Amino acid sequence: MLKVRIIPCLDVDKGRVVKGVNFLNLRDAGDPVEAAKRYSEAGADELVFLDITASSDNRYTIVDTIRKVSEVTFIPFTVGGGIRTTADMERILQAGSDKVSINTAAVLNPDLIRDGAKNFGSQCIVVAVDSRKVNGVDKVFTHGGRKETEWTVLDWCRRVEELGAGEILLTSWDKDGTKSGFDCEQLAEITAAVNIPVIASGGGGTMQHFVDAATIGHASAVLAASVFHFGQIDIMELKRYMDKAGVPVRLNV
Repeated sequence: MLKVRIIPCLDVDKGRVVKGVNFLNLRDAGDPVEAAKRYSEAGADELVFLDITASSDNRYTIVDTIRKVSEVTFIPFTVGGGIRTTADMERILQAGSDKVSINTAAVLNPDLIRDGAKNFGSQCIVVAVDSRKVNGVDKVFTHGGRKETEWTVLDWCRRVEELGAGEILLTSWDKDGTKSGFDCEQLAEITAAVNIPVIASGGGGTMQHFVDAATIGHASAVLAASVFHFGQIDIMELKRYMDKAGVPVRLNV
């Protein structure tokens, strides 16, 4: 059985790690290079680096910061934010990232998923899906959760798998930053519908929430930010807790 991965997320705005509730009222959580090094040494299985305003502000991801972060980590590393073309993907991968994450650009140009998978391999292409409930229906939003699309989350996740994505990063914006638990009902629906790994994101507040995402939602990986950034949950303590709950995790650092 594949081990469930624990992934700290470095949401970066203007070169600093930040965290808020529903991506509002952002608090400074430190330098991304220092945070990446700390997590790499603390037992994290992977890292995700998101330039959270790149698409909405029409900016490119800060490549120099990515390069510095990649130099201090020895675990797989995903970068997202402002990636609109395969040339952007190549630039990010050459800067040291193992994978690229696309969100808004994938919805606007679904062929980008196919082209990225063809050029760099499906294993390098993560499609981030931002979900918000609209009249009880899980809908896909773009531009940092600001714009509703015509896609339901279920249909879009099936489509991105068909186009060649290697992984889905599913974020519940209704849950993000609330520490009230992951949307396990939605996770279970999506993991049952696709055959590629799904990363759970949005709502992690307790160690049991991570267990629930893995056991109820069947997530292949669980991502969080503030509980790690502000020292509320220690990664190795979390892994030991999950291991005792029967969730397979990597315990050796």
